[in-house]
Amino acid sequence: MADVKKIATRESYGNALKELGAEHDDLIVFDADLAGSTKTGVFKKAYPDRHFNCGIAEGNMMAVAAGAAPMGMGGFAPSFAMFAAGRAFEQIRNSIGYPHLNVKIGATHGGISVGEDGASHQCCEDFALMRSIPGMVVMSPADDVEAKAAVKAAYAHQGPVYLRFGRLAVPVLHEEESFRFEIGKGEVLMDGSDVAIIATGLLSYEALEAGKALKEAGVSARIINMATIKPLDKEAVLKAVGETGAIMIIEDHSIFGGMGSAVAEVVVGNCPVPMEIVGIQDRFGESGDPELIYKDHGMDVDSIVAKAKALVARKG
Repeated sequence: MADVKKIATRESYGNALKELGAEHDDLIVFDADLAGSTKTGVFKKAYPDRHFNCGIAEGNMMAVAAGAAPMGMGGFAPSFAMFAAGRAFEQIRNSIGYPHLNVKIGATHGGISVGEDGASHQCCEDFALMRSIPGMVVMSPADDVEAKAAVKAAYAHQGPVYLRFGRLAVPVLHEEESFRFEIGKGEVLMDGSDVAIIATGLLSYEALEAGKALKEAGVSARIINMATIKPLDKEAVLKAVGETGAIMIIEDHSIFGGMGSAVAEVVVGNCPVPMEIVGIQDRFGESGDPELIYKDHGMDVDSIVAKAKALVARKG
């Protein structure tokens, strides 16, 4: 693992904003006094006249971003996921979602991968909250390359977008030169016929490693990286279900209301099969090393492999 390139997707977010800023004079970035942590400070340094610090007042920042949107300004409003999706939910729903304004919410520090920051900062409910807002696009990229592509796709999209980025440095899965990103489309990282494993965000790498381990154990797993949680790639889900007969969803999020729920809504209404949602159970996170916390919550490679084998056995 020492030679594997690792980059935190929050770093990718800041770098992508800087690149977009060079191409688009209308791009502005707001801030809730966290530019250093969300990495929007990279944009601020390059374009100080287009960066606006609203202070530690996330609801106010969302309202200001909403006010700028009708004037044709492409605004990104970043904060930690707990404060962006959680504290500012009402402003996002009523001032951004309801009028369907062109505001992009860049949320960093999502999920239990935040690690040492502890349960108060480990937002495991953001997908559910944002997915509930009509017309809101929800994305959680897997690595540096996909994160930068998702930011640029969000800018090009007309309407509200929620993007989740991580604090934890994760392996780079994609080659920037050949990678193509499209909102609403899943990506098959490994083909298989016994079970489909759909992962999102930082856990896509864990899913891929689990797929390799399963192959060695004689289990053929289809690994799908689903960066867009809403709109969900229903075609990819149904194809995977029809061709494998069992499906597992892996996400650094509560098992209530996230991608697992989104996939279940599609599967139950079309072709029910044995299904497992691997995520945060009915509990809060805790402070600690992210990899150890993942293991405690059953989201490490060994746990995924064991659960996938059990799921395949349920097919009968």
